[in-house]
Amino acid sequence: MYKKTHHKKPRIASRFKIYGAMFLGLSTAIAFRALIVIDHIRPEWVRAVWYFAVLGNFLFFWHRYQITQKRKHAIQDHQLIARINSLTGLSAEEREALTYLLQSIKRSPENINYLIISCFSLIAIATDQLINHFFKG
Repeated sequence: MYKKTHHKKPRIASRFKIYGAMFLGLSTAIAFRALIVIDHIRPEWVRAVWYFAVLGNFLFFWHRYQITQKRKHAIQDHQLIARINSLTGLSAEEREALTYLLQSIKRSPENINYLIISCFSLIAIATDQLINHFFKG
């Protein structure tokens, strides 16, 4: 029933990486929202803040994509849903709760969302570079 694979064992990120990613995500969200104000106060800072926000978003959402992929692979590779449903040491309610959690992770398209946001962050930077090169150069 349990199929052992030769995938690299997923590790939980360090506390530094977890809180670093949270800080990066929050600071880029604030940076995007501050752009309109910065444009009025210090217009020369707009591009720098925008680059920080877009590059930070890329890193944050790429990190989230990788985490989601690891979770989905762990569920699939270890057949966790089937294994939890066959456990006898858990109540039916506990098995239901665990199955719900695993199925929601497995079915969620959040990884695609993170990948798309990461790609569009890179596209935005490339577009800005092209516009600056060809039209303002």
